[in-house]
Amino acid sequence: MNEIISAIGFCNRTGHGDLSVLDASLREIADTGADACEIGIYAEEIVSGGRIIEDRTRRVEEIVRAYGFKKLSLHGQISSNFMDRQHLALQKKVVRAMLELCNRLGAGILVHHSGAAQLAEGENGADLDLMEREALSEMADVAKGYGVRIALENIFTTESGQYRQTPSQVAETVRAVGHDNVVALIDFSHAYIESTFKQLDFREELRAMAPVTGHLHVHDSFGLPYTMDKFFHPAEATALGIGDLHLPLGWGDIAWDEIFAELTFLPDTMLIMEIDSHRFKDQQPGCLSRARNLATLIGR
Repeated sequence: MNEIISAIGFCNRTGHGDLSVLDASLREIADTGADACEIGIYAEEIVSGGRIIEDRTRRVEEIVRAYGFKKLSLHGQISSNFMDRQHLALQKKVVRAMLELCNRLGAGILVHHSGAAQLAEGENGADLDLMEREALSEMADVAKGYGVRIALENIFTTESGQYRQTPSQVAETVRAVGHDNVVALIDFSHAYIESTFKQLDFREELRAMAPVTGHLHVHDSFGLPYTMDKFFHPAEATALGIGDLHLPLGWGDIAWDEIFAELTFLPDTMLIMEIDSHRFKDQQPGCLSRARNLATLIGR
């Protein structure tokens, strides 16, 4: 690795909420030789009403301690949303619990999705931006106490009429919060899809995010929004090239070498491939080799 990309690995295969898959999923990642792992902790049913369930958490600690990953990150709620006015207090309770879990499991990053909402009457995007920034600032102080960074992930528009920040606007939010414990997370496929949907320059959006980015989600796609979303099998979406496909590197058309050769990120950035073993176990070793090569292109 180098001073920018400190560790490279995969997200784990999430289970059924009973911890039965966690150990096997971490072993699958360790067996690839990866030195980083992102745990989808949201799926393990260890937070209830914003409270940590102690007996299950102790079991998770025992499982995670058995693996010698150099770096760990936790993925918070998929539904995490600091633009959710109705449930904001509940959202913050869960993030507090997730930050405590990061501390207990030795994870340096909590992945948090950037917000979205339907605009209420008389409301504008700036109101939602402010609400999100205030919540992030509050949670950043909590994160600082644990030595954890909140990584704010760019997401793509999922509903008609939805207010959703572009990747460059996510970077603006991170800059506005101005806290060492909040960084941007570039999800390259998400940025590609949103750029296609909003007719933005994909590469310019990445350039805007990179200087404040401290975590990466890497997986391939064709940048096509969900103009259809009913498939009988995930492989059908892959065949058509539609949507957020989470494909092995090289299966889509993202210009990985060009992108990594022109961007740089914050020091101690983890590169996590969201390419799980449920679908693509046979492809993971090749992806790991490719990702390690991409890391060498940074700063050339």
